[in-house]
Amino acid sequence: MTTKRNRFAQGGHPTLVSLLVAAGVSVALVAPVRAQEMPFIDAARGTLLIHGNYCGPGNRSPRPPIDALDLACMHHDQCSPPRGQIATCACNDRLHEEAEAVSQDPNQPESLRDTAGFVADTATALPCR
Repeated sequence: MTTKRNRFAQGGHPTLVSLLVAAGVSVALVAPVRAQEMPFIDAARGTLLIHGNYCGPGNRSPRPPIDALDLACMHHDQCSPPRGQIATCACNDRLHEEAEAVSQDPNQPESLRDTAGFVADTATALPCR
């Protein structure tokens, strides 16, 4: 006597349970990919964003900043010279100060504070004139 499992293995019709399991596995494998939006890369524009619309080389203007860290990055983009030129030290210092403030704000989510700390530390290592 052939069981349902054996019929499926031999090319028979899948059972409802098998379909539900397959659908569940598919959702589990696809859902994290959809949720992960960073980093955002647009090679045509030379954009590599690690957070929001402004944090990283390039930006997605005219979109608004998504939070306080993205606002700090937008301020840096606004005071930076055109691509290929080095920003002033004052511009990088402002990014450091604003991102550091976000990293220290207990009202912000921990993941945002961690990213802000990374951006603040990176701002001190950026070349400047």
